[in-house]
Amino acid sequence: MSVLRGPVLLAYAVFVLVGLSAGVDGVLLPAQMSDYGVDEATIGVTFFTFSAGYLLAGSTAGALVLRFGIRVTLVAGGGAFMLAALYTGIRPSFAGLVGVQVVAGYGIGLIEAVLNVFLARLPSAATLLNRLHAFFGVGALAGPLLAAWALDFLPWPAVWLMLGLVCLPLVAGFLLAFPGRDDQPVAGPARSGLLTEALRAPTVLMACGFLAAYVGLEMSVGNWGFTYLIDEHAQPGLAAGYTVSGYWLGLTAGRFLISPIATRIGSTTTGMIYACLGGVAASIAVIWLAPAALVAAAGFVLLGFFLGPLFPTAMAVVPYFTEPRLVPTAIGVMNGVSVVGGAAFPWLAGAVAQGAGVWTLMPFVMVLALLQLASWRFLVTRMAKA
Repeated sequence: MSVLRGPVLLAYAVFVLVGLSAGVDGVLLPAQMSDYGVDEATIGVTFFTFSAGYLLAGSTAGALVLRFGIRVTLVAGGGAFMLAALYTGIRPSFAGLVGVQVVAGYGIGLIEAVLNVFLARLPSAATLLNRLHAFFGVGALAGPLLAAWALDFLPWPAVWLMLGLVCLPLVAGFLLAFPGRDDQPVAGPARSGLLTEALRAPTVLMACGFLAAYVGLEMSVGNWGFTYLIDEHAQPGLAAGYTVSGYWLGLTAGRFLISPIATRIGSTTTGMIYACLGGVAASIAVIWLAPAALVAAAGFVLLGFFLGPLFPTAMAVVPYFTEPRLVPTAIGVMNGVSVVGGAAFPWLAGAVAQGAGVWTLMPFVMVLALLQLASWRFLVTRMAKA
């Protein structure tokens, strides 16, 4: 493991950057809309082009890893993101901004998928992957602060220029620290029809459903929790903002803490996820039925805490329910499909809230929590011991 300390630490640093890039977006949107003279619906097109690139990365990551290896694929992903960030930093036309999001989404999607594959193959994969995604949370929490600070004295493209420049030494680190061609034993037609084969596997499809429901729940609460607290619990705007920040802090803390604690007390990965899913359902119930705003606020923090380990641990168990040559493709597909859930379910939650009221948020996410539980139960019955 000491030989791999360098790549693992570099992976953590890269995920801080990925989190930063996600965190700055919301703060930069008003400046971008003002600069280009567009409204919310028009700037929202960039979300769809980014998602298209991210989904494309998920569908190609496995084949690229098997053909070119971890190192080259990471350099391709990092290079794509770096070029997209630097191009955004020179303030392109609006059409250019929309188009370059495909490249940015592809680069980020490739980086995430390949680092998940790399760590999923190491000992203590669940702990390593939880820590990896916790560092994403660190970046996502710091991103808004960085963007708000920079906008005090710089135009918005400068933030992306900084991210692109920071990415340069990380791409160089990929070349120096990571292994080359994939050295995993591969049987059968390893490089032909991998995507089709993965999509035909019931366990991969169910894992995709699990992550789509997870990201849908996470983002639905993150996007609509502020409105829910104001409308349903009469929290002042500042207090509601602090509560939602507590939700994201809880999620980051859960990724740092729960897996090591589970290992120390001798819990299996399967048992840990069942406990977290139970905690998610209980936290939603507390928020839904809370008689006071303070109780609901505590429920938000606990919900984030128990949600934290679900995504990275789902990646860690992929080798237990699919054959080795399909692991990179399965992880790439799961990573890509998760962004679909992260877009579709929050939109649906908003549409339901518009028609029936924002009180529907908690019943809505409870359904997603139960879908996760059913998906996990299916996977457990088809997994080797984990």
